[in-house]
Amino acid sequence: MMSCQIKAGPDEPLPPGKLLQVITYLEMGAPPGQRPSQVNPEGIRVARSVHITADFYRHLYQSVGEPWLWYERNHLTDPALDRIINHPANHLYILYVGDNAAGFAELDFRRPPDLELAYFGLMPDQIGKGYGRLLLKSAIEMGWKLGPDRLWVHTCNHDHPYALTLYQEEGFIPYHKEEIIIDDPRMSDNPLV
Repeated sequence: MMSCQIKAGPDEPLPPGKLLQVITYLEMGAPPGQRPSQVNPEGIRVARSVHITADFYRHLYQSVGEPWLWYERNHLTDPALDRIINHPANHLYILYVGDNAAGFAELDFRRPPDLELAYFGLMPDQIGKGYGRLLLKSAIEMGWKLGPDRLWVHTCNHDHPYALTLYQEEGFIPYHKEEIIIDDPRMSDNPLV
């Protein structure tokens, strides 16, 4: 069952089981200016996953997204999810700390010339160590190498409180904001975990 997305009205009380989601869309129309080369700390690497199983992707998605109420991909069947995550124009990058996956960034170029940073985040125990900025910078750099006209992302009031600031600090500019009402994914028959 997909979330019902209804435009929010001003000062209307929400029905039980519904949440207000305030979405901010951001874009970058050109690569950021010249930056010093990023050198990852020892034992830290970002690697593209060329083929990923639905099970491993679900582990990443749920581990990273549960605190931020990510729910959309939980409603997909394995074959439907596989068609997205292993599509040649979908680029999944995993942040590793040692041998452990610590987060991921998903660049979706299935609708060129725009490239979407569709998902981005860290495992909860990796937050606050500077890895988020490192992963975002890597995703931006790798994204521009694909040759898009525009790189865009969206965030919402359920994301990490610093997400919007981080995107802006790394060069994204807000261009649209909207409010919608969604089904509370914590009350779904398809739980987050």
